[in-house]
Amino acid sequence: MSSGPRVAYVTCEPRMAQWEDDLQSAEVLSTRGIDVRFVAWDDPGADWQSFDLAVIRSTWDYTDHLEEFLVWTDRVGPEKLRNVPAMVRWNTDKRYLAELDAAGLPVPPTALVAPGGTAPPFGGKVVIKPVSGAGARDTGVFDESNHEDGIALLGKLGEQDEIAMIQPYIPWIDDQGETAMVFFGGRFAYALKKKAFLPESGVAPVHPGTKVASGMFDEDLMSLCEPTGGEMELGAETVAWLARRFGAMPLYARIDMVCSPEGEAVLMEVEVTEPSFYLELAKDLEIPGGELFAAAVEAALV
Repeated sequence: MSSGPRVAYVTCEPRMAQWEDDLQSAEVLSTRGIDVRFVAWDDPGADWQSFDLAVIRSTWDYTDHLEEFLVWTDRVGPEKLRNVPAMVRWNTDKRYLAELDAAGLPVPPTALVAPGGTAPPFGGKVVIKPVSGAGARDTGVFDESNHEDGIALLGKLGEQDEIAMIQPYIPWIDDQGETAMVFFGGRFAYALKKKAFLPESGVAPVHPGTKVASGMFDEDLMSLCEPTGGEMELGAETVAWLARRFGAMPLYARIDMVCSPEGEAVLMEVEVTEPSFYLELAKDLEIPGGELFAAAVEAALV
């Protein structure tokens, strides 16, 4: 039995194929004498206090059990859990965009519709999605031509006791996609380009057997890219804001943004709960992505 530090990579059961992404960094840590175990967050037999660090990685079922998940994060506590519970709680509700906006960080205009609430006029092409969700669940694109379908989605979310958010559709995504800036331990690691995958109109179809949009499973969904200066600046500024806001540098953060034709970057999402890192795409970097993440985990043990 290893006498070195013990790290839990927190996952869920049953695991989806993408969880194997975490094996790369786990194998690196193993060569450094660190014992990594994959443990489901809701495993009743897990002894979280026996680990030196618990790193949330592939807890992709948490949105179905949000309150239980948040209670679990508090139980593990800020000394062991990364990212820290307060940061995770904040991140699991996309109303955090309002706080980023108040801090002067660029975000799309966002309207919220509570269950049973009245939808504002769409005023053009919009995206509707729940404030708490992942994998583009219950997400769609609407305009005046399918306005009733949008109202129907708002009704569905309301029946599920969920708050909906409405944002203007950003047309640059069609040609440029989104840029995901990956940071480990507060340091920029690499950037990924995510192609547009939402339908031109209507609700995104779901992958069979999941609640995740089919487009999220496209083999060419993500690719490595070189970020622009504006994207680098906004990513670093956002990570620094997170560190100030929560009194702790995030062990990992994926900052998703869109860049306008004029080079102005706009935040779409801040992912500090269980983002995919796509380490397989970063394996041929001068320092592979798996090694970069492993180094951040090792540093967090000190």
